[in-house]
Amino acid sequence: MWSRRQGRLRPVVCGVEELRRRRREREAVLRKARREQQLVSKRLLRDDAPEEAGEGCVSVILGETEVQQLLRQAQRGTEEKRERALVSLRRSLQHPETQQTFIRLEGSMRTLVGLLTSNQALLQLEAARCLHELSHSEQSTVAEACLPATSYLLTYLSSHSSDFIELCLYTLGNLIVESEAVRRQLLPQGIVPTLAACIQSPHVAVLEALGFALSQLLQAKEAPEKIIPSILASTLPQHMLQLLQPGPKLNPGVAVEFAWCLHYIICSQVSNSLLIAHGALSTLGLLLLDLAEAVQRTDDAGLELLACPVLRCVSNLLTEAEVETVGGQMQLRDERVVAALFILLQFFFQKQPSLLPEGLWLLNNLTAKSPSFCTSLLSLDLIEPLLQLLPVSNVVSVMVLTILCNVAEKGPAYCQRLWPGPLLPALLQTLFLSDTEVVGQSLELLHLLFLYQPEAVQVFLQQSGLQALERHQEEAQLQDRVYALQQTALQG
Repeated sequence: MWSRRQGRLRPVVCGVEELRRRRREREAVLRKARREQQLVSKRLLRDDAPEEAGEGCVSVILGETEVQQLLRQAQRGTEEKRERALVSLRRSLQHPETQQTFIRLEGSMRTLVGLLTSNQALLQLEAARCLHELSHSEQSTVAEACLPATSYLLTYLSSHSSDFIELCLYTLGNLIVESEAVRRQLLPQGIVPTLAACIQSPHVAVLEALGFALSQLLQAKEAPEKIIPSILASTLPQHMLQLLQPGPKLNPGVAVEFAWCLHYIICSQVSNSLLIAHGALSTLGLLLLDLAEAVQRTDDAGLELLACPVLRCVSNLLTEAEVETVGGQMQLRDERVVAALFILLQFFFQKQPSLLPEGLWLLNNLTAKSPSFCTSLLSLDLIEPLLQLLPVSNVVSVMVLTILCNVAEKGPAYCQRLWPGPLLPALLQTLFLSDTEVVGQSLELLHLLFLYQPEAVQVFLQQSGLQALERHQEEAQLQDRVYALQQTALQG
């Protein structure tokens, strides 16, 4: 049950920007699935290769002999013939069967690493693309087989080619999430300082790929103990927050990746006070205001991809004791935050109802301890819009009722502002529902209302409130509260 206390939440060939947008959308779906089912998320840059649009590019499954032949061709002959052999190998590695054949062949990975480290740029690139195909495999044995290449991929993050760096980052990100052995090898080799150097790149594509790789690293089971402390000790957090600063330089794709990175760091609770001291709450609060302005100007469906992690970050930071000591909450004590939140809630209601709980959870955390945010809710006449969300789902209903309890428990003055109005009719309707959590939260709100606004009792009785309560007097989880409320109503 939601408590009235702050809590934590734990293609076709086309333009490059369009492809990146589609990857971000696919990633959003995968992230949601991963949150719910602990799935592994990976990225594939195959669609970015222009030759995929050409004729005669159908990939085929190769046997051992064919793979060996392509590897031999890639090692000798003209550069053009060697590159063509690697292109054929890469396309065939799109098939899981060829991937398994490749990693079983003795010396195949050694040959590929040799080509990756050659002094011919085109061969290096095609070898890296072969590794990228392997990194996207669903078989953990394939990721393990790529281990000899990871040190070189890490070294190449200091390359002069932004396209090559981007490819290496996505490949590393795929391997990092799959293999603990890869992470064990890369950490002592300096992956964190290397990523900290990469984040200063002027190339948007590199920054987006870096955000992906970093988010993969942050989701490792050993991240809180072995990874996040070193990340917090680096310059990465400050640079991440700079990339999330609202303004004309903000890139939505980059911001989405680093907002998720911050979310994973915050959820680890390793040192959120450091993030707060760096201004995380202030930056994210301003970004929230910026997002609310943006959804009023455009119907861009990509905005919710950024809104979700930003809402989670702010919600979870508000649960930290350090917020008060460093004045963090004061940075958000503003009616604009509540107004912005309701603009986003209305946007979610129309475009993405599954995100309503994210916004409501933040509103719960804002109102749980702060009378000023409760006052803002009342002074902006937002109780009725809040009640209109009750029919969306049981989860949303519980959260809406919890927020109203936050307001009501602040005392008589707040209950007077809640009354009269649509609140009591809405509560009576919830009593006809069968969900125990929804009804239980309604009973708690009614109790507070009766306590601080006694005249509500008479209206409750006149509108057949007792009969509504009788529906639940046999339910074990609700019996005590139903009985207490019946007695209060009868004695009032």
